[in-house]
Amino acid sequence: MGNEEVMRISRKRGYLYPSFEIYSGVAGFYDYGPLGGVLKNNIMNLWRKYYVSNEGFYEIEAPTIMPRETLKASGHVDNFTDPMTQCMECNEVYRADHIIEDAISKEVEGLPDEKLTEIIEENNIVCQNCGAKLTPVKSYNLMFKTEIGVSGKQTGFMRPETAQGIFIAFKRISRFYKDKLPFGIVQLGKSYRNELSPRQGVIRLREFTQAEAEIFVDPSDKTHKNYKNIENHVLHLYNQKEQLNEGKPIEITVKDAIDNNIVSSEMLIYQIVIAHKFLRDLGIEDDVIRFRQHLPDEMAHYAIDCWDAEVKTDQYGWVEIIGIADRTDFDLKSHIKHSKEDLSVFKEYDTPKNVTVTKPSFNMKKFGPTFKGDSPKAKEILENTDSNIIKESFDKDGVFSFSIGENKYEIDQSFVKFETKEEQIRGDRIIPHVIEPSYGIDRIIYSTLLHSYTEDETEEGEKRSYLKLPAKIAPIKAAILPLVNKQPLTLIAEDIETTLRSSNIITSFDGSGTIGRRYARADEIGIPYAITIDYDTVDDKKVTIRNRDTFKQKRVEIEKLSMIINNLVEGHINFEDIEE
Repeated sequence: MGNEEVMRISRKRGYLYPSFEIYSGVAGFYDYGPLGGVLKNNIMNLWRKYYVSNEGFYEIEAPTIMPRETLKASGHVDNFTDPMTQCMECNEVYRADHIIEDAISKEVEGLPDEKLTEIIEENNIVCQNCGAKLTPVKSYNLMFKTEIGVSGKQTGFMRPETAQGIFIAFKRISRFYKDKLPFGIVQLGKSYRNELSPRQGVIRLREFTQAEAEIFVDPSDKTHKNYKNIENHVLHLYNQKEQLNEGKPIEITVKDAIDNNIVSSEMLIYQIVIAHKFLRDLGIEDDVIRFRQHLPDEMAHYAIDCWDAEVKTDQYGWVEIIGIADRTDFDLKSHIKHSKEDLSVFKEYDTPKNVTVTKPSFNMKKFGPTFKGDSPKAKEILENTDSNIIKESFDKDGVFSFSIGENKYEIDQSFVKFETKEEQIRGDRIIPHVIEPSYGIDRIIYSTLLHSYTEDETEEGEKRSYLKLPAKIAPIKAAILPLVNKQPLTLIAEDIETTLRSSNIITSFDGSGTIGRRYARADEIGIPYAITIDYDTVDDKKVTIRNRDTFKQKRVEIEKLSMIINNLVEGHINFEDIEE
């Protein structure tokens, strides 16, 4: 698979290279060069095709800086940590589980700080820089901290994931979808994690791009309307049972995986299938793809089932590039608790029901003077709070307390009365569960480059190495190559390039060196088609298209060139289908 060769081509040809190189670089940051930027956008747009075009989900864009209270509610302020240890002499900082794994080749990720400290002491693990002792392990929050506003009174963080921007906006998103479950919303963008000691190149970055979908579903109905269409799709699933027994991934159909309760729901496995199809569309083959189920001791506390799409690499082993989880209602409930906002949706019954309900009535003579502009919000909070909770607070403390923003309020029984009566109700309010596919775009790009790297021979028997990128994501679709760098061939080539670019086909003009060397340069960076202009072109107005992968060539009319290239890129025709 050639990790070193892939990174050499990436740096040399403008795909990926370390950031801030002229200042000796900073770990955890990478630039996307001229070709890398286009490849990244092509992959993200292919992702949008799957989720926005095909699934019908809409895309939002939320701020990348978030106020502290939002991430306090989500649990990131308290729990988004890595274990840290530091050299007592030179002050070098290490991620504790990494330095342990390096020293004793033992997987310890997820162990508590106290246990990691014991392992360091028992194995006499010391600073890799100077050999001195290490401090006890403590948790280190991974978020980049900042200040909002000139005064610095409000603390903010660079967002550690895109998902929270969707959960926080749930109320408006649900209203947009008319509260009809299921519905999905997506977001693509930057996230930030201040990794202690980032390594593995683009596998672990401090600034990275995510593509996430949050699919809100009825907790009592996790079937999928298109499930029948995927029942026979075959997956390689590395489930909990096989992992615990040190087995291998099983090859299984979607139907068998659901029928045998290997995957928890149709909704979840449908997303696994989408991820599988997406990776195959990037040219990553089945023999290096598996879906690994989280073990019980690594399953997030809010998830009832979670699977990682992993891709095999020579250097790093199996690397997680997509996470697909059933997050239940954890996020929405947490934001309900902290914001006091109603983030439920109305679920209509098949037939109305007669029930006994207790509702508050308010003494508006006291409400206005007490709450002033907060009156509507105060009514909403009291209406949405269980009447028994308010009554118990009255009986115990004589008052019921609550907050609206920074304002704290107390009310006694003179503010509100509760009336019980029979009512016919059409439905109930429920808090949706969330199915979340989360794609790490940078890791996906690395995997795509790695598994597109190919070594074979040219028609002349010479060795060549190149990126076998699928045409739909290749940064440059066609190389424009005049047979010799002279007029009138160069003039015709320039006209062809202008025509193709006006059809949104990105091209590369190369008139330097022998045609063989130019083919090799085009192949190396993954250009799928080379268009050669020769002296016959002057008379017959035709050019030769060469296929990068098969070396096959077709002679076509210049006026049909844009249509042919576009059809090839979109997969509407195969190269063999081109009529000469």
